[in-house]
Order: sequence, then C-alpha cells, then structure tokens
Amino acid sequence: MTLNLESLAADILKGSARALARGLTVVEKGGVAAEALSERIYRHAGAAHVVGITGSPGTGKSTLARALARLARVRGLTVGIVAVDPSSPFSGGSILGDRIRMNDLSMDPGVFVRSMATRGALGGLCPAVADSVDLMDAAGKKLVIVETVGVGQDEVDIMELAQTVLVVSVPGLGDDIQTLKAGILEIADLHVVNKADRPEASRLVADLNSIAMLAAPVQRAWVPPVLSCVAVREEGIEPILDAVTQHAAALRNSGEMESRHRRIVKARVLRIAQQLLKSAIGNPGNDSEAMLGRVARRDLGPHACARVLLASMAAFNEASRDAADPLRPPQESSAR
Repeated sequence: MTLNLESLAADILKGSARALARGLTVVEKGGVAAEALSERIYRHAGAAHVVGITGSPGTGKSTLARALARLARVRGLTVGIVAVDPSSPFSGGSILGDRIRMNDLSMDPGVFVRSMATRGALGGLCPAVADSVDLMDAAGKKLVIVETVGVGQDEVDIMELAQTVLVVSVPGLGDDIQTLKAGILEIADLHVVNKADRPEASRLVADLNSIAMLAAPVQRAWVPPVLSCVAVREEGIEPILDAVTQHAAALRNSGEMESRHRRIVKARVLRIAQQLLKSAIGNPGNDSEAMLGRVARRDLGPHACARVLLASMAAFNEASRDAADPLRPPQESSAR
C-alpha cells in the first residue's frame, strides 16, 4: 500500500496518536520517505521544550523520565518521550526495556512514549531521534524528553539536540576523582543526584556543586543547580521540573536560546550530510569504488576524492528524492 505522506503529515499536525506512531516508524526506517515526511513536518515544529536526560548506565534515567512526565501531566503539559535503548552488537536487536518501564504512561492520552534502538550509533542517541522529536513537537507535545542510552565520559551528543540537559548521577558508582574528571558533567544544565537515600549522596552533591561553581560563572549566566531525588518514589521531582522551567526562561531572557538553537541546527545538518555521504559512497550506480581504489593505490589523494564524492552526491540524492516523493515540485535542472 502506497504511503500518503501528505495525509500522514496532516494527521500528525492534528495530534493523532495513530498517525504519530506511524510517522515515527517512517522516520526510524530512514530513507527518502523519512526525509520527505521530515520536510513536511519541520516548519511546524519548534514550540516544544526539549529536555535531554543522560548519564551512566544504572543511574535511573528511565525512572526519572517517567516521574517528570507524570508531574508535567499534573501541571497540564502534554509530553512526548523518546527513549533510546542499546542495540545488540551481534543480532542488531534491542529489548526496548524503557517502553516496559513506562508502560503505565501509555494509558494517558497526553503522553506518547517511543523507544528506539541505537542501531550502532555512538553518542547515546540514534539517527532518527531528531526527526522523532520534530514529529512529537508538531503533534502538540509541549515537553519532549529524550532519554539517552547509558553513556561514557565523552558521549555528549545530547547537547546537540536538547535545549536543557539533565545529567543524572548516583552515589557509589565510582571514586570522587573519576567523578571530577568526567567530561559529560560539563554539558549539564542541571545535575540530578538520583537514589539520594544512599549514605554517600551528600558527598556527591558537594562534589557536583564544586564542579558547577567552577565551570559556570565566567562563561554562563546560568549556574547548573545540583538537585537530589529518589525517582523510584517520585521524591524531589518538583524542584527538578521547576528548574527545567527556570532554565528555559533564563535561555530566553539572556538570548542564549537562539544561539543554542543555531548550534543544534548546525550539528544536525552536519550529521545529515555525513549520512548522505555514506549513502553516496555505498551507491553502486556511481564511481565511488573505482575512486576509492585509486586512493588505495595512492593515485588520488583522499581530500580530492572526498571533494569529488561530495559533488556527485548532490545529483544522486536529488534524483532519489524526486523518484520517491512525487508530490515534490520538479526541479528546473531536471526539465527536458
């Protein structure tokens, strides 16, 4: 059955949960249909506040996302959640356990939860996450929460997607020196110490406060607060959601929201360009294999090869989009 992207986009904009689910499946599969749907949706997005939740495995990110969503609903906000789960390096599959943890939210029509596999992507996210956020935004979700897969010290892709980044830590996972050198802490707009009923929690809070005070005042007007909670019991969640609201207001008032948006857009376009280049190199209809062979024989330099592939990539992707999206206006260059 042919997919009617125009009708699907219209239904998403009307807030249809069924259409949103179908649209998310389209963008997760990728390809020209995903691109065409994204083009139709993108101009209608931008109203939601995007919150990223990241941290090491086992810190309770899913539980915190669920608790924040429940409180946001009490306050009258509609919520979308994109939860990224790790893929198996052997089978490529994913358990999508975050959907199971948040199963009770599915009964609320004001909340939409989607789990997605990383599909081998690094940085804690997956290739479809940005388009997925746009779809939830355009469908009327006022708060979109993106929960990353458990990440390491230098996996900070979430800062290139979210307007507010929550870095979740828990006491007892490592020594203080390891905490102080963890690069991921530098991207935090809010520090959240989960499982704060543990005895080591107060020391971790003190360490994070020291990091926040050292990192913020010179370059940023916003000093990342350190907030404690026990997410599984939904204790301490209100101050966290309040801080998210305050951070959004601070970004708008300082003018940083616009600069942050430009940074996010730049990173997104660069990621798409990288994906397009990979597609062009893998296309059997071009001369990429022959050119790569020349590079391997050192008859052609890698920089020159990359420039030629970039030039040929545009024509290939333009033709692919025209063939897959008949509703798209024809380009003058293709007229005969």
